[in-house]
Amino acid sequence: MNSFPWLTTLWLAPTIGAGVVLAVPAARRTVARVIAFAVSIGVLALAVVLAVRFQPGGAQYQFVESHEWIPAFGVGYTLGLDGIATALVLLTAVLVPLLILAGWHDDTATGDGRKSAHIYMALMLLVESMVLISFLALDILLFYVFFEAMLIPMYFLIGGFGTRTTDAAVRAQRSRAAVKFLLYNLFGGLIMLVAVIGLYVLTAQAGLGEGSAGTFDLRVVVAAANSGELGGSTAVLNALFLGFMFAFAVKAPLWPLHTWLPDAAVSATPSSAVLMMAVVDKVGTFGMLRYCLLLFPLASDTFAPLVITLAVIGILYGALLAIGQTDVMRLIAYTSISHFGFIILGIFAMTSQSQSGATLYMVNHGLSTAALFLIAGFLVSRRGTRMIAEYGGVQKVAPVLAGTFFIAGLATLSLPGLAPFVSEFLVLIGTFPKYQVAAVIATGALVLAAIYVLWLYQRLMTGPLTKGNEHLRDLVPRELAVVVPLLIALLVLGFYPKPILDLVDPAVGHTLSTIGKHDPAPTVPAPEAGAATPPAGGHK
Repeated sequence: MNSFPWLTTLWLAPTIGAGVVLAVPAARRTVARVIAFAVSIGVLALAVVLAVRFQPGGAQYQFVESHEWIPAFGVGYTLGLDGIATALVLLTAVLVPLLILAGWHDDTATGDGRKSAHIYMALMLLVESMVLISFLALDILLFYVFFEAMLIPMYFLIGGFGTRTTDAAVRAQRSRAAVKFLLYNLFGGLIMLVAVIGLYVLTAQAGLGEGSAGTFDLRVVVAAANSGELGGSTAVLNALFLGFMFAFAVKAPLWPLHTWLPDAAVSATPSSAVLMMAVVDKVGTFGMLRYCLLLFPLASDTFAPLVITLAVIGILYGALLAIGQTDVMRLIAYTSISHFGFIILGIFAMTSQSQSGATLYMVNHGLSTAALFLIAGFLVSRRGTRMIAEYGGVQKVAPVLAGTFFIAGLATLSLPGLAPFVSEFLVLIGTFPKYQVAAVIATGALVLAAIYVLWLYQRLMTGPLTKGNEHLRDLVPRELAVVVPLLIALLVLGFYPKPILDLVDPAVGHTLSTIGKHDPAPTVPAPEAGAATPPAGGHK
């Protein structure tokens, strides 16, 4: 199994598929779509095989591939799969074929003359490819290259294949949203590049590479950072941590670096927006776990209270702004800001329950956001407006659409029995022993989530049928093929999250042991004076 380059095949297959799709004549739109869908299904099959063959109790990184790339600078082509990356690879591989199916006609009938299915589908595959290698990379520079490169196809998906309109002002707004997305993330990446170079200088000074060169091998640098061999003053290591963290916080997104997200989400097609929020943005939270914590354990400990404070603000801020939205798609985008706050809270609480919950939340958020945003997109495509006030009584004419939207909404508010509840619960109980105030305040978002989800459903789906909604059709088979698997996954993981947790828990345990963190010991209150002490043998 290890002699074959499985991981290279996994990330390279969508790239090759994108090239094949681009070679399809523009007039053969259906052929381009079918090829893209078939490639994404092949990637999913390979991801499932790797997940099944992955041994959670085995080596930390499995299916490792390592080759020299730029030996003079200690850069290697090194890939490896751990439990956390496996869960996120599965999420990516599951979502992309569903998004291609959901966006089957997103490239046409846009009102501005675009007939480019081959370009649209190729961009989707390229984003998938670059996200996958970001999860697999064990070389810091290799990770950075694709961390930045994925912005380019995502930019074109937002700016070139966004909101369907003939209105020049709306198209200009779409272009501004794409540019804002690109500039925010590029700026974060440039800050990170400075930190990557600084880290390389430290590895060269510590003699971790060959000769006078440093190294970008994540495993070597992590071992040196946690044994004290990396060197560097506290101030330098703190600055490097902030460089990495800033880039990841922009991509995640963490308040107050989140402002690009709502504009990009409403300007993109629903499929592209879900690809961005449910897949691309997970690279940011993944980077916090793999790079910030492992490379800079002391700095992570130093800045944890600040990051947790920002995460809690983001949890409440996103929920409160969601309540006040009049645009259904913008409302759902703001819920993601709140949910990312929970993920980051769990990561920096640094307990086994909180980090396992945070990783599980990455998966569950991807599923729930995909379901809710895509169903809302199907509704908007029928009615032609995102304004909540234009709807009402939709359940009378489209009961299946309304019912699936309701289930997806309940998952978003973390109703027990649906997948996000398990992850949110783990984050909160894992955070409470170390940061009681933060956990209690974050719990308030549960009430706010119920408000924005149930009120949204009430305004959209219930009550008298609003004029203009009389002829809205229900979900068609293609749309059901997208929505039903997502809802099934939310139900299954709500009652049986063990398969994902079995993958994640050993990797989380390794992360915590590497950085010297242990779960707080449970506290047992001392018996009151004069209280009887039970006999050693217990009650008879």
